[in-house]
Amino acid sequence: MPLGPPSSALNIQGPSTGDALQNAPRAPTHITIHPVALFSILDHYLRRTDSQPRVIGTLLGTRHENEVEVRSSFAVLHSETDEQVAVDMDYHRTMYELHHKVHPKEVIVGWYSTGSNLNTYSALIQNFYSQETVNHPAIHVSVNTGVEEGQEAGVKAYISSPVGTVPKPENCVFIPVPVELRFHDAERSGLDLLLSTGNSPTSTSSQPVADLEIIERSILAVSDMLDRVLAYVRDVLSGQRKGDPAVGRYLMDTLGASTDDLEKGGFNAALQDTLMISYLANLVRAQAEVSSRLALTAAA
Repeated sequence: MPLGPPSSALNIQGPSTGDALQNAPRAPTHITIHPVALFSILDHYLRRTDSQPRVIGTLLGTRHENEVEVRSSFAVLHSETDEQVAVDMDYHRTMYELHHKVHPKEVIVGWYSTGSNLNTYSALIQNFYSQETVNHPAIHVSVNTGVEEGQEAGVKAYISSPVGTVPKPENCVFIPVPVELRFHDAERSGLDLLLSTGNSPTSTSSQPVADLEIIERSILAVSDMLDRVLAYVRDVLSGQRKGDPAVGRYLMDTLGASTDDLEKGGFNAALQDTLMISYLANLVRAQAEVSSRLALTAAA
């Protein structure tokens, strides 16, 4: 559905102002993005056609007081020309209904786009999503993939505020909002792998490195951290460095938790599971070999 022509339209990009934030109803003061949503945006960008300057999509998540947490996203079909921008609203609502059945706690919090350009089309799309977020301002997350000349890859977030005595959908100011990437410890290895693969000067392809190399890097990283901890403890004990109580408490809690896990049999239980899987695999292999030999004997 076309959202409107860009003729005689105005879009103003301005810095964050306290007055604009106060005028926005229940405006979020902080936005967090989960890696799943970010990876979905990047995947959408990689799958675009050559005629698409950018891609857009819907952001879903939860709200906690003045914080918006973006947990997932999905692509939305759209097209941009010199005359108008069109968004497939039926597709958007169908996708949201399907997503809501799987994640009933997640609601529409805004939309995303790739690139760093905020124009009249962005204001029109922002107006559409503002109607989808009911009494909350829609957020806009701009993901710069770094392919534009002179631009660095990064993520920025905005909310909008109307401009003029008689506000129009195409007239608004985009106000920056602090944004951060939040991930769990289990997701850190995946992010580190992507960063190391992309930043490696010897990498000639976008394919991930081998499993053995990943294990080697992890072991070396853990060994380096242990060496730093030992050097710190030795310096404190010898009086060469003044100890920090916060660091000491953190080390005691970490070592205490590791010792408790060993005492409770966590390591032994995992080892027993591994041995059981290995035993079952060998048993299945032996039965398969016996069956094949019996079949050969019967055929002879």
